[in-house]
Amino acid sequence: MSGSKRVLVTGGAGFIGSHLCDALLERGFAVTCLDNMSTGDEANIASAQANRAFEVQRGDVCDPFDFDVDLVFHLASPASPVDYYGMRVETMHANSLGTLNCLELARRKGARLVMASTSEVYGDPQVSPQKEEYFGYVNPVGPRSCYDEGKRFAEAACKAYESEYGTEVVIVRIFNTYGSRMRSRDGRVIPNFVSQALSGEALTIYGEGDQTRSFCHVSDMVRGLILAMLTPGARGEVINLGNPNEMRIIDLASRVRQKVGSGSEFDFRPLPVDDPLRRKPDITRAMDILAWAPEIELEDGLDDVIAWFREGGRGG
Repeated sequence: MSGSKRVLVTGGAGFIGSHLCDALLERGFAVTCLDNMSTGDEANIASAQANRAFEVQRGDVCDPFDFDVDLVFHLASPASPVDYYGMRVETMHANSLGTLNCLELARRKGARLVMASTSEVYGDPQVSPQKEEYFGYVNPVGPRSCYDEGKRFAEAACKAYESEYGTEVVIVRIFNTYGSRMRSRDGRVIPNFVSQALSGEALTIYGEGDQTRSFCHVSDMVRGLILAMLTPGARGEVINLGNPNEMRIIDLASRVRQKVGSGSEFDFRPLPVDDPLRRKPDITRAMDILAWAPEIELEDGLDDVIAWFREGGRGG
């Protein structure tokens, strides 16, 4: 696909979305960002707005829209616990009505759609690592269900459009991603730990900290998303994108505290309801189809985040 292709990125002013817009512009694509700024930030796309190939449409993905595009990335949705706990209905709307609107656009324009799903569709998994064939272990009425089930609906909608209309879709399940432009205290563990350590506060650890996560730097994630869009063999696939290097939360807290040079103590609190105990992606399919694997080591990625917050970054 040539660099003259026109691309729509919903949620393009958010954390991952803004990095995706930048990467697409660097590759010569014409990019339209659709964002209502409920969790995104104009500051995230300040550099992109200096590019004549970039335009911002401030609007809600749940409202009808029409753009002349060749490719659609659907990232619009609250994605951090703080956000989706506070915007449960909006989260369901973005992943149901918003997804259907994106699918309708892709159907009308003959565009390929990359749907940004999530590892949360696996819930609190009973198997590890998580393969794409695993159906998950999800509480449909729990406190996280607005996000988990919203994304599961979005995946089902993609497959329905593929089956009924032949729409080109690729479902990407995004595992824990981190990097610059994250917001402090947004409920995701790395920005929480970094911001707490920098301010000398106690690091909040839920449970005993034995639960695990696998952290993928945003530059690796964006590279994977673009490969999912541009790789012909990805059509119709469901693909995990994440870093398979699993680590305990308490070990991450120690690592952050050491890198910041902080004397912060640990503040142990009860484990939240339905909080997954393990997260470890099987990325065999991404390696086989996309020739993709993460390249950024956690040590380097943490330096990126720490520098971002030290410089006063806010992000979306």
